Amino acid sequence: MNRLEYASFPGKIIVIDSVGAEFNRAIAYLRSQKVIGFDTETRPCFSPNQPRYGVSLLQLSGPEKAFLFRVKNMGMHRRLCNLLSDDRIIKAGAAVHDDIRGLQKLRDFVPGGFVDLQKIVWEYGIRDKSVKKMAGIILGFRISKTQQLSNWEAGTLSESQCRYAATDAWVCREMYIRLMRSDKNPLIEENIL
Repeated sequence: MNRLEYASFPGKIIVIDSVGAEFNRAIAYLRSQKVIGFDTETRPCFSPNQPRYGVSLLQLSGPEKAFLFRVKNMGMHRRLCNLLSDDRIIKAGAAVHDDIRGLQKLRDFVPGGFVDLQKIVWEYGIRDKSVKKMAGIILGFRISKTQQLSNWEAGTLSESQCRYAATDAWVCREMYIRLMRSDKNPLIEENIL
């Protein structure tokens, strides 16, 4: 794994913190995709008596554009919820259940079209469940996780935060597409444990 080259999202990253023309373009682009990458970020807690933070950022990625919705500031707009409810668009992510629950605290919606990579990789002979390890195995490159514990509620997201957030969503999309083009080789029960 350590010999693999690093890769990150190669396309355009757009941060959206309000509903307007940019938001409308983002929804139109994402609705035009068959598969989008999905992830969320939450401001980390470093001590047990610190309050738990809600979801700060929703990342949705197509092949050449990634959108970072600052949902902590702007909320979950109805059209964003409708997109996440649409069964016709696959939303590929890792550990999506907790991400969806976090978003539903901002506004209730019925999730549709979600695929949790952690729940399907065993069908392809993959035991590892972290996004970093799955990316290495499935795509043959490493992704950086250095920004994972950064402040996702900062007034302005840094370039490295944006690149990290876009990459996490995009890499889930790329892994899903690669798996769908691959032959299944399921782990047998004693190899799963």
